[in-house]
Amino acid sequence: MIDSHVHFWNYHPVKDAWITEEMKVIQRDFAPSDLEKELRENGIDGCIAVQADQSEQETEFLLKYADEYPFIKGVVGWIDFRSTDLSDRLAVFAKYEKLVGWRHIAQPEPEGFLISSDFVRGIAALKNYGHTYDLVIHRGQLAEAISLVAQFPEQRFVLDHLAKPDIKNKQGDDEWKQNIVTLSQHPNVYGKISGMVTEADWHSWTYDDMVFYLDVMFEHFGTNRLMFGSDWPVCKLAASYQ
Repeated sequence: MIDSHVHFWNYHPVKDAWITEEMKVIQRDFAPSDLEKELRENGIDGCIAVQADQSEQETEFLLKYADEYPFIKGVVGWIDFRSTDLSDRLAVFAKYEKLVGWRHIAQPEPEGFLISSDFVRGIAALKNYGHTYDLVIHRGQLAEAISLVAQFPEQRFVLDHLAKPDIKNKQGDDEWKQNIVTLSQHPNVYGKISGMVTEADWHSWTYDDMVFYLDVMFEHFGTNRLMFGSDWPVCKLAASYQ
């Protein structure tokens, strides 16, 4: 089994300002050496390292780790999809065998970001490389995501963290489900079962809190289009790796 979603970072309080005081448990460096034992003890064969910082330096940082640690099977990096020299930058990274996909943290972006002309143009540039694109969005952006993936039926997209449903408060579940069902009808979209515990109550969640969301994903995506992702070390806010 492969863990499809882990992060590594050298913690810096300015660069990583998203890691607030209530997240103090992850306010430190996390390297592959910290994860390796967890993977082995839980019968996980390898992982995919996913960007947590919006820079090409982050992509290079993860690729360096991937060269050093064979259990890192691939990297989902960051590149500026709105850049005028995107094609040149993609060509530079194409030489890295373990570079498997790209991600931009879109959840804080303004309404319309995913369907803006410059971003859509960037997604179109991926067609020559076979890379995936990870959708890390909140549930309110699902309609935009549906519009985006419909424009690129040959491009593989991966939905991270179920689009962050409100597991803690159970608000907006009907709309979330409706949009997930619509998104799943596009066969070029895959889903990660990831990031759920941190959308629930960190201190008192139970498996029962997750059942509705898991049922929706498995019913509509099916096992062939779903993957497991721990979201380590962010998951440590609410759970152990196990």
